[in-house]
Amino acid sequence: MMKKTKLKGLLRSACAAMVVASITTTAYAMDKVTLQLKWVPQAQFAGYYVAKEKGFYKDHGVDVTIKPGGTDISPVQVIAGHSADVIVDWMPDALAARESGVPLVNVAQIYNRSGMMLTCKKSSGIKTPSDLKGKTLGVWYGGNEYPFFNWMAKLHLTPGKDIHVLKQGFNVDPLLNGQADCISAMNYNEYWQLIDAGMKKDQLISFPYEDEGVSTLEDGLYVLSPNLKDPAFVAKMAKFLAGTFEGWNYAVKHPKEAAKIVVAQDMSGAATLKVQTRQMQNVAKLITYANTDKMGYLEPDAYHRTIKMLLNSGQQAVIKKDPGDSAMTHVVWEQAMKK
Repeated sequence: MMKKTKLKGLLRSACAAMVVASITTTAYAMDKVTLQLKWVPQAQFAGYYVAKEKGFYKDHGVDVTIKPGGTDISPVQVIAGHSADVIVDWMPDALAARESGVPLVNVAQIYNRSGMMLTCKKSSGIKTPSDLKGKTLGVWYGGNEYPFFNWMAKLHLTPGKDIHVLKQGFNVDPLLNGQADCISAMNYNEYWQLIDAGMKKDQLISFPYEDEGVSTLEDGLYVLSPNLKDPAFVAKMAKFLAGTFEGWNYAVKHPKEAAKIVVAQDMSGAATLKVQTRQMQNVAKLITYANTDKMGYLEPDAYHRTIKMLLNSGQQAVIKKDPGDSAMTHVVWEQAMKK
């Protein structure tokens, strides 16, 4: 009789343990999210790496895989092929892709200022934008050329006639080698590559797109619109955004630590702590909503301003139709802010 009682007790304990284990497993089940970046590991994307390294994603119940970009990787193609849940992209490229049939929707805007600019050698005789006429200008393509052509349309400068456009690689060689009078640059990256290459600040003049009134929204987060019809997907992305915002808030406050985390992600070994810390410090200037209750919020006015600019780029018009509010949503952001 004693043996039967003990056996029953053991069975009850085992069942209870299985129930607890089941509940625990369910409670800690992680939603999987795949993020495709626009470029290789660098401080431009520090917030995502920080969120993963510091456990912010895990705290919000998401297991995030971060896929780096590169010269031969198009985030739009990756998400169109369903190999990512969310991508980092610039709005001009995202809207152009949407009009071409990839239904991208902005769910959060990390950068609310543009870091893009045209940097020129003063020795080229360029003092103001009007001096660009007759010059050779390096331009990035692959979706990055749209703000440039909008600016040229505003200046009434026709490519091939008033200016020569040089298709620029993702480096600063054309300016260093004398192939171009000006090149495309980001305030947190290429400009400093020129300085590191030996050029002096007083040898250069830069025209930030923000100052020229032709800035468009850069690093934002985009998903496919059909997925937003699924409440489970929306909930998962809200968790992802909550972790992402924590990551960026931390990175802005701790640039050197964020840079260390980024350097550790660079398998090529090219990234250095000095360069990535400097980049993070300059990236922080573009995320003015960091550590506020508007972190990641897409301002409707900025969204519509970008659309208007893309519709009025002369012969190089990026999009032909105004998508209205269909290419943006605050639904996921609002859920994320409640986390």
